[in-house]
Amino acid sequence: MSTVWLQIGQCGNQVGQQWWDIVTRDEARRVFQAADGKLSALCVDSEPKVIRRLRKEVQHGIFRDSNTILGRGGRGGSWALGYHGPPDSSHTDLVTATMESFRKEVERRDSFCGVVILHSLSGGTGSGLGSRLCEVIREEYPLGQVLAVTVCPHRAGENPVQNYNALLCLARLDRFADGVLLFHNDEALCRGAQPGDGSRSLTAMNSHIARCLAGLLTPVSNLHARSGVSIGLEPWELLRSVCPVPAIKFLHSAQANTRTMCWDGLVSSLLRSVLTRSPSGQAVSFPLLPDRLSARDAALCEGRCYWSTALLAVARGASPGPGPGSGLSSLYSLRTRLSRGYNCVTWNPRPVEYWSDPKNIIDVALPSRSLTVCANHSSVAEYMQHVVGRARAMYQAGAYLHWYWRHGCEESDFLQAFQQLSCVEQEYSTAVGSV
Repeated sequence: MSTVWLQIGQCGNQVGQQWWDIVTRDEARRVFQAADGKLSALCVDSEPKVIRRLRKEVQHGIFRDSNTILGRGGRGGSWALGYHGPPDSSHTDLVTATMESFRKEVERRDSFCGVVILHSLSGGTGSGLGSRLCEVIREEYPLGQVLAVTVCPHRAGENPVQNYNALLCLARLDRFADGVLLFHNDEALCRGAQPGDGSRSLTAMNSHIARCLAGLLTPVSNLHARSGVSIGLEPWELLRSVCPVPAIKFLHSAQANTRTMCWDGLVSSLLRSVLTRSPSGQAVSFPLLPDRLSARDAALCEGRCYWSTALLAVARGASPGPGPGSGLSSLYSLRTRLSRGYNCVTWNPRPVEYWSDPKNIIDVALPSRSLTVCANHSSVAEYMQHVVGRARAMYQAGAYLHWYWRHGCEESDFLQAFQQLSCVEQEYSTAVGSV
């Protein structure tokens, strides 16, 4: 009722397909529909194949035909080509057509609070066109909020210019978005892949991202109106909860699901999955609870410098709140354990917010429980350093820059992006002094 969903590029539409597959099988889908039953979603891509597949596999007739916007050629994996477009008019037509459909969708809303953008950092359409549309939406709808759901590429490399694309896109998102929920492909592969089923790893990764989104953004009982009806405020209440400082807006999500475990056990399971990094830079997972640390993990923990300014915990399923039969000793205990596990700053008096809903949309089997956490987590500073370092080394060597100069990029675009992400790193470094 209050949100428009914008899926951009191959990755954005593939994640969107998994997201709508979860949402449309439940009555909660009404929150994401207009009065005529069509989804408030725009599917945008410079090539048709992914969107055609999405429209076939998601429930027939649920997408509005006019909200499917297709280009006539790809964007070559280049942010510059995605942002500025080819020399002909096809790019201008793509942006114009998207914004016209977006305007009509906003006018169908009872109220418009903002837009959720699904896209990636690696591809030309997701990074370049995604940046351009985010910028245009911010300019034309300044009172609406923008939440970007952004998929980061594998560190080993998917595209030779992926660090350029990530650099330029992240800089635009920092300027024009109110929050950026980052999902890393390497982490999604570990969380989503099924043992012995490597052939479905991409689908499993997208499914993991979609399940995390469902855990965070589908209706919860805490935000229902007095009539018991949800108006879809979850994305914007999430931003209010986890972005207490506007300059610090990059978010991380984690999730644990179970059909057998009690809530306290589910909290422990989720905390064990929190990522940290050894002094050598190698990513490791280990339990953060002091009484369960091995000697090796304790040594690694000494070098841990990750922290959170705020986090939101969303519990779904049987007996989601503290009380008899819930297995959750108290809400205070939950908040305390999450605050310590995520190393929350001391200057925020209420760093942990809690939502719940008796229905677990992620797993319809009964009984089942899920716990999803969205944290404003300082691990993004390390990722920014990685992107800036790789991109700067390539830039100083002049590698692949002709791909950007020929499509309208200028030296100032790179210099401003380097400065912008350096400022993001500095903001996180400044806040860490209060942990």
